[in-house]
Amino acid sequence: MKELHKTTLWESLMIQKRVTGALLMREIITRYGRNNIGFLWLFVEPLLMTAFILMIWTFFRADSVSTLNIVAFVVTGYPLMMMWRNASNRAIGAISSNASLLYHRNVRVLDTIFTRMLLEIAGATIAQMAIMAVLVIMGWMDAPSDIFYMLIAWILMALFAVGLGLVICSVAFKFEAFGKIWNTLSFVFMPLSGAFFFVHSLPNNVREYALMLPIVHGTEMFRAGYFGSSVITYESIGFIVLSDLVLLLLGLAMVAKFSKGVEPQ
Repeated sequence: MKELHKTTLWESLMIQKRVTGALLMREIITRYGRNNIGFLWLFVEPLLMTAFILMIWTFFRADSVSTLNIVAFVVTGYPLMMMWRNASNRAIGAISSNASLLYHRNVRVLDTIFTRMLLEIAGATIAQMAIMAVLVIMGWMDAPSDIFYMLIAWILMALFAVGLGLVICSVAFKFEAFGKIWNTLSFVFMPLSGAFFFVHSLPNNVREYALMLPIVHGTEMFRAGYFGSSVITYESIGFIVLSDLVLLLLGLAMVAKFSKGVEPQ
């Protein structure tokens, strides 16, 4: 019997690159189609949602109750929150939508989940950079105080989104109803994410509970990078990193466990 070819690490990486690229293109075409603006909607959607929130805040003249730039406040909170929320939500249907592809030897369950989340994170990242660049050029907000610190915060929250998505997808695979429940729960976490408040503005007893959520630390860190010393923030990088590692390890273990019954042997 002829022995199968053993791939090197480099060959494996190239195969993984091609698989991820093919899955990304399939996901873009399936979700956005080939007509109208197509995949550009991936970036336009977050931009429109952020612009809508800005109009609401402006209409109610939220800037009259604070000297803080309300435009910058919204832009440094809402898109970050939508990034991890949408990424985790999109992970739920990854397996059912790509079940037929699992018969290909190089396609694994983890590939389908990761590709969906990568698409959401990439779209949210580009949208965040675009809207901030436009608003800075228009003079509606100042340039960030520390772009590198903001970048680190964004990356940490992207890793949080991946870990959370893996866990949510695994639970939803075993208990289908949980997928619907999570859509509702994720709405509950929106006001708790720190996107619409500074931890410093909360009462001391409430502040302690708010800082138990990694998403609050991520938002605080992102805003600390933008506003700099003009605001007081309470982020803990160590807590975010620990939360990311726990979620990633737990998610990978859960996916590996149920993948054995899904992937063809």
